Amino acid sequence: MFTVLISLFIVGWVAAVVIGTQAYFRGEQTKPIHERNWNSNSFEQIAQSVTGQETDYSVRIPAYSLDAYASNNLGN
Repeated sequence: MFTVLISLFIVGWVAAVVIGTQAYFRGEQTKPIHERNWNSNSFEQIAQSVTGQETDYSVRIPAYSLDAYASNNLGN
């Protein structure tokens, strides 16, 4: 019985991680993205491997309001 509960907890946790990862990289494109990931090749590679598509930076917003100015000055 205890093993079943632990298994369900682990399966639920893995499902939450997968859903959260998909939301961050794909489903919630307006979710804030930190400046360190804005022009990061490794971030783009992870996003493509997780979602199978490129991140649309035209709809992404910076994580912090102060990043808005700096991010607009970064080259794509």
